[in-house]
Amino acid sequence: MCAAAGPASASAAVVELGATASPVLAPACPKNVSPANCTIILTQSTALETVRDGIASPTVVKQAGQIVAFTVGLSALSSNRTTSRTDIHYLDQTYGGTTRAAVTVLRRTGAASLRRWTVIAESPMIHLQPYLGQVVQIPLATTLPVLPGDTIALTTSTWVPVLSIDVSRTRFAYRQSRSSNCNNPATTSQAQLRPGVSTQYVCNYPGTRVEYSATEVTSPVALDPIHVAFRPAAGVRSSTLRAAHVPDARPAPSGGAAVAR
Repeated sequence: MCAAAGPASASAAVVELGATASPVLAPACPKNVSPANCTIILTQSTALETVRDGIASPTVVKQAGQIVAFTVGLSALSSNRTTSRTDIHYLDQTYGGTTRAAVTVLRRTGAASLRRWTVIAESPMIHLQPYLGQVVQIPLATTLPVLPGDTIALTTSTWVPVLSIDVSRTRFAYRQSRSSNCNNPATTSQAQLRPGVSTQYVCNYPGTRVEYSATEVTSPVALDPIHVAFRPAAGVRSSTLRAAHVPDARPAPSGGAAVAR
């Protein structure tokens, strides 16, 4: 006696974009680097990781879905609480406000050699100051739809301590949404903050890792969709079939500043 086959599964999957062998960490100043040279602060720009653990474009979307959360590693700035408070006050005053970041969906515009990306969607800016010294996952109240080929970036309108410095120059690199003065931190806003805005990512920083990733829930794939190339059988009137027509259940398309002076 044969058992009846169950329904085929078309489940969504959870994918962590940007996840490689190196986990997301809270950055710290290397032991041989003074606070004045500890450039772990991303300021007023959008950061796009281009190489992580030798993997090119680690945050490129492979399958359509929704970004539901993002994860960031945030430096504590200093092990001394008094020093940390002093550093925070300086950074808040210098870069226009408290620690904030958003996840940004980018789409390449034009030839790859132009290094130009356009904002497709962006989450609200999240206040992150309470989480300094931690790796924190931020759920999104409104998810962001993505398509294959889209790239996930991290944007700050102020400052955020997410850069791990002095790592392998051949295995880690990122770009910023800037085209000049690349050797200094951005002091006026170069961040991509509005959908539809395009810019070139000329400033390249090998040897630095941006501590972020994004969580995607992929769209389920129809295994044997009823509505693909639907045609009535020969001799059968379409009106006869219309009563048994099933509604379409397919889903809708979905560098850095120093810690101290």
